[in-house]
Amino acid sequence: MLKINNLNAYYDEVRVLKDICMTAKRGEITALIGSNASGKTTLSSCISGIHEKVKGKIEFDGKDITNLRSDEIVEMGLVQVPEGRLLFPKLTVRENLELGAYCKRSRHGRVQRLQYIFNLFPRLEERQKQYAGSLSGGEAQMCAIGRGIMSNPELIILDEPSLGLAPIVVKEIMATIKRISEEGTTVFLVEQNVMQSLKISHYAYVLENGIVKAEGGGNELLESEEIRKAYLGL
Repeated sequence: MLKINNLNAYYDEVRVLKDICMTAKRGEITALIGSNASGKTTLSSCISGIHEKVKGKIEFDGKDITNLRSDEIVEMGLVQVPEGRLLFPKLTVRENLELGAYCKRSRHGRVQRLQYIFNLFPRLEERQKQYAGSLSGGEAQMCAIGRGIMSNPELIILDEPSLGLAPIVVKEIMATIKRISEEGTTVFLVEQNVMQSLKISHYAYVLENGIVKAEGGGNELLESEEIRKAYLGL
């Protein structure tokens, strides 16, 4: 569903992503793991059309999206849930969710998708009239994921969904991501939480200083002594 070939990204003249090649298969969870400043968020921004200074090729569902605007990419069914959630704090939870269905492709069936999100995250239904700025970190992340789902994505990029959350909440979010995948949405999971990401991913890439250092099945990388020493401290 997603194919990246020899992708390079730049900030001014500095190359921060170097000849990235990777794929994400339909119906699977593909994880991109690595430490802070490894280039993960830059890569996800390149895919979704936010970071424009790139060379190489990005294909989504067989179509070249390298030079498309981010709104055009969303209309094709590729949606990013950004790092830091970026909710509208003075709008209610429901209003934040409904904004996810702003694009043309998502307007049909939005009532059913809203109910699906409330089934997925019952706390959001309980808090739908609260301002988003009053939510806890975990609830805010649920709302951000729900807003992404309201866009009716074929593929959803989740950028650091566990950031700043308590371990018990992280497990809950990861279980939900797995459920979203099992119910038909392809997931590209961008994370520093290596252990939890690899546990639920079908395939994963390790990014370090803008270079893919390793790749393989989630369980395969979890059992790799090199990965365990470098990223898990084991």
